Amino acid sequence: MSMLLVKISAGVLVGTLVGLTGLGGGAALLPILIFGLRVPPISAVGSAAAFNALTKIGAGFMHWRQRSVDWRLVSLLALGSVPGAFCGVMVLARLRSLYDSGVNDILRTAIGILLIGIPVLYVAQRFLARGLSRLNRPQRLPYIGISLIGVVGGLMVGMSSVGSGTIIMLFLMILVHASPAILVGTNIVHAIVLTGVTSLLHLRLGTVDSTLVFPLVAGSLPGSVLGAQLSQRFPGHWIQGTLYIVLFVTGAGMALGILK
Repeated sequence: MSMLLVKISAGVLVGTLVGLTGLGGGAALLPILIFGLRVPPISAVGSAAAFNALTKIGAGFMHWRQRSVDWRLVSLLALGSVPGAFCGVMVLARLRSLYDSGVNDILRTAIGILLIGIPVLYVAQRFLARGLSRLNRPQRLPYIGISLIGVVGGLMVGMSSVGSGTIIMLFLMILVHASPAILVGTNIVHAIVLTGVTSLLHLRLGTVDSTLVFPLVAGSLPGSVLGAQLSQRFPGHWIQGTLYIVLFVTGAGMALGILK
């Protein structure tokens, strides 16, 4: 019973962080699972993918109702991300067959690098978007370019469960001309498709822990509401900046093998 409460509390914490800062669920959840709950990284990745798929359904439905989804963009992203996720999970399965439990050390390093990359991309996005706005860019990114964003995102999500929200959104903000509401709605609906497929692949691989996923989801629902309310009272950009610093330091520790 006490462990169940710990898992639900972890879900509340993740939901609050996501609601308060807009950070992707995978990036917020993985360090908590690996270092807080001591979940093996490969199980943390599969469980985080399932968690992300389930927790985004409600928001995706709301954006569909509000017609803030570009379905052409969702389709083009999925055209690249679904095969990318499949390849990512297959690489993970191959690494596990070669290294057995040693795959967790490989994953810990890979996740660390991605956690470093998220705050770096966040800072770079602001400068890149400002610079690219001065160029005569086409109003529509070529179809192949959108699908390539999907491929990159799919590979990352398949191998780490990180990227379906934060990283793909950063690429879309830099490269795609659309209103913020459309970009957010499109990104969330595409993330449901991507993490849904990825979680099914991980379920087949045996890396999804349902006794972990459902308590986390149960806790994240009130947590996300709490985070959204807190965001109206506290300066979200300061909290977001602090969280990105924590992610950078945690990622560096994982990548360098300091944190295990």
